[in-house]
Amino acid sequence: MKTEIHPNYKAAKISCASCGTVYETRTSIGDINIEICSACHPFFTGKSKLVDTTGRVDKFKKKYKMQ
Repeated sequence: MKTEIHPNYKAAKISCASCGTVYETRTSIGDINIEICSACHPFFTGKSKLVDTTGRVDKFKKKYKMQ
């Protein structure tokens, strides 16, 4: 193999902003901050979170004062 062509492979922490979970892994780019992880994502947990209480149509009607 050629020398000096491979990136440095080092330990890194992946931090979730939503739940605060920290995963330790190895990568060439360093620490990573993510918005949502498998510990708090509704697909993996089976729990759905109600993010938007009103629909898009309701918001539009309210904004433009329609019925």
